[in-house]
Amino acid sequence: MAIFELAIADEDVQRVFDAICNNYNRPESVQNPDFDSAQPDSDENPARIDNPETQGEFVHRIVRQFLAEHVKSYEIKRAKEQAAENVSPSVSITDPQA
Repeated sequence: MAIFELAIADEDVQRVFDAICNNYNRPESVQNPDFDSAQPDSDENPARIDNPETQGEFVHRIVRQFLAEHVKSYEIKRAKEQAAENVSPSVSITDPQA
């Protein structure tokens, strides 16, 4: 398997993470899967918790998703082009009563 790496200057890492997290709507908090709706929202029973997916994990997921979507889009486009090359656009249609 090939490894694709990017180097980001240390002073720019947080800027990149912040930009991608903001542009792709990473929530700071998420619904608490352990929230007991029979009890009030409290420090001991919070309805929302800090997002367990770190900014770094989120950015890596978005970059993988971005690359996969572009490969899929390209390959579908090429498959359509290749299929069109093998189709004859001419059709013979006649009126049998003419």
